[in-house]
Amino acid sequence: MTSVEFEARIAALWVFPIKSCAGISVTQAVLTPTGLVHDRAWMVVDAEGEMLTQRELPRMALVQPELVHSGTGVTELVLHASGMPTLHLEPVNAQAASPQARPTTVRVWDDAVPAFDMGPAASAWLTEFLGESLGPLRLVRFDERHKRVASRKWAQGVEALNQFSDGFPVLVASTASLDELNTRLAQQGVDAVDMRRFRANLVLSGVHAHDEDRVGVMTLDTDTGPVQLHPVKPCPRCPIPNIDPDTGTSAPVVSDTLQRYRQDARVNGAVTFGMNAIPLSGVGQTLRVGQVVSAPWSF
Repeated sequence: MTSVEFEARIAALWVFPIKSCAGISVTQAVLTPTGLVHDRAWMVVDAEGEMLTQRELPRMALVQPELVHSGTGVTELVLHASGMPTLHLEPVNAQAASPQARPTTVRVWDDAVPAFDMGPAASAWLTEFLGESLGPLRLVRFDERHKRVASRKWAQGVEALNQFSDGFPVLVASTASLDELNTRLAQQGVDAVDMRRFRANLVLSGVHAHDEDRVGVMTLDTDTGPVQLHPVKPCPRCPIPNIDPDTGTSAPVVSDTLQRYRQDARVNGAVTFGMNAIPLSGVGQTLRVGQVVSAPWSF
């Protein structure tokens, strides 16, 4: 890093196919208008179509999706969880046309959006593993024909698109930011936590803690041309980082620690970790671990 420009490398890439379930660490991923390919393309809902997350069902952290790619270009979504049979769902490429993929409308935060219900087998599997306290659960896939637009205020007029992410297509964090938190946890005698709790898509190395908060448009040097991502909004944190991704149990120490040093006036004093970003250019390019990321400072 120099005095005039932020410079980092991609340390990790994460895709979270099902909102609030476990993520998949990947070495490369294609950037789409709605973020990394297949990110938050599916969501768990209740019988009324309302979104469900780890806030209501912490055991969602223990559901491990897998994306199985065949040599013919077909990608299959597979679900794993302890004590449960492996569930193979319809190929990603065929879901909209599948007779099991019934059109439906669901709600993610304040947005009512069209989706495809993934059928009774997925419903039964999720309900058995996550419990029946909220009634029968359903798995839905976002209808990619629909445009779910991010806040134009924060996106500064750019039409940024989401699937089932909370509000923006890409979440950026850094290893240094996590190290800072873990240093503060260690001072309290608390074990270190890992980045899975923060559900970032793009994890950067080679910078100081929370430098990602202080930069303008990021340029990523890919093999086939530059990608530009604009960090536009600090990411306010709910209690999900308190949930251990290996056990599904919650303890308040992470949020309590962040509260002491991560209140951000830009979002009315909310506790933040990471930056929400939007693609400005380079959709269709492949991001890879190790690629260089540069940006001007923006204080």
